[in-house]
Amino acid sequence: MTQDSSNTQPSADTTEQVAPAAVSMAEAFWFWLKLGFISFGGPAGQIAILHEELVERRRWLSERRFLHALNYCMVLPGPEAQQLVTYIGWLMHKRWGGVVAGALFVLPSLLILIALSWVYIAFGDVPWVAGLFFGIKPAVTAIVVQAAHRIGSRALKNNVLWAIAAASFVAIFALDVPFPLIVGVAAAVGYIGGRISPHTFQTGGGHGASHASYGPALIDDHTPTPAHAHFSLAGLAQVLLAGAVLWAIPMGVLCAVFGWEHSFTQMGWFFTKAALLTFGGAYAVLPYVYQGAVSQYGWVTPTQMMDGLALGETTPGPLIMVVAFVAFIGGYVKALLGPESLFAAGALAACLVTWFTFLPSFIFILAGGPLVESTHRNIKFTAPLTAITAAVVGVVINLALFFGYHLLWPAGFEGAFDVRSALIAVGAAVMLFKYKRSVMQTIGVCALVGLAVKLIPL
Repeated sequence: MTQDSSNTQPSADTTEQVAPAAVSMAEAFWFWLKLGFISFGGPAGQIAILHEELVERRRWLSERRFLHALNYCMVLPGPEAQQLVTYIGWLMHKRWGGVVAGALFVLPSLLILIALSWVYIAFGDVPWVAGLFFGIKPAVTAIVVQAAHRIGSRALKNNVLWAIAAASFVAIFALDVPFPLIVGVAAAVGYIGGRISPHTFQTGGGHGASHASYGPALIDDHTPTPAHAHFSLAGLAQVLLAGAVLWAIPMGVLCAVFGWEHSFTQMGWFFTKAALLTFGGAYAVLPYVYQGAVSQYGWVTPTQMMDGLALGETTPGPLIMVVAFVAFIGGYVKALLGPESLFAAGALAACLVTWFTFLPSFIFILAGGPLVESTHRNIKFTAPLTAITAAVVGVVINLALFFGYHLLWPAGFEGAFDVRSALIAVGAAVMLFKYKRSVMQTIGVCALVGLAVKLIPL
């Protein structure tokens, strides 16, 4: 598509344009691979990249089809950006297209995080490395606050949704209600509310239909559903059976070789539950991961958890890949393969956890995609999503408070207030909110400030 000034904005005058040519599997493969290395910025940044590349520039699918797929991915547990990639790959090139797209979105970040996790655990005490993390952690706290604001401004369109968000925050912060229960109640409220007062729950989780047009798309608004995307009981059974087998074989091997109580096995089981029971994207998953990885199993410390999120924010791929960091640190520190194989233990743990975390995402897309293709603008499906998104706002606010507490009072409230971290966090918030700097720019500046604070004597 010509990149002249007349074509930089969506236009209703698209009569002269033609739909792009069919995209081969090989062409798609190289695009998904490139995407795996450039998908920075967390879920919001990755979805923006996908929209720019697939809807605006390449026109592989229309705005409306893109947003409909995104709405489905938002209601699922797990990483919405990775699931969206899997969905689009499946829609274009059948099941293997979805598998390839989703896998290539994850693999680069897995390899990068294994390397960075090793650097962190091996050289974390080196002054310049410690300085970088000293600056990055306040930035991460500000980023989580921004995430809460971004989701809230998009989703909380009326007093009912504000009330759901407030109730969610009180439930998780004051009453310690499990996150899956909060999500379940929110979905039920949304379903019932959508029947009683449909207009209250018509925001579609903040991804409502857009009227923007970038020209005819390969998969356009009125393009018939491909044959492979039609629902069938046989296809559903195949996907579910394959998913069960792919989960059971590695879990059975872990139980047979290490036993049920071993950390490898417990990691697989815990992150399977996280993948199935946590909704609302990476920021919503993190409190659940913290509860298990820090409080229950002791795989990482609160400080390491924050450092892991910092690495997740600064590497390509889904933000939930922080689980690979958690697993690597747990496997390495606990010497799960013996003291002579620390790196191998960490790398194996990271790979296992990535497998169990992302396998359900593929199953959700490949099994549910055919149903989704027949649910355009159906309030019965969008209303629970809207309520869940509102509840997630309260959960993310709780996460911001958790990070803020550990950042500003590292030794607890009885200890000293960390003024330097507070100032860096305020600076990061100013960059994000006032000057609209990107996550990567904010983290980069804060990392340099932290380095200067630690290395330059005052």
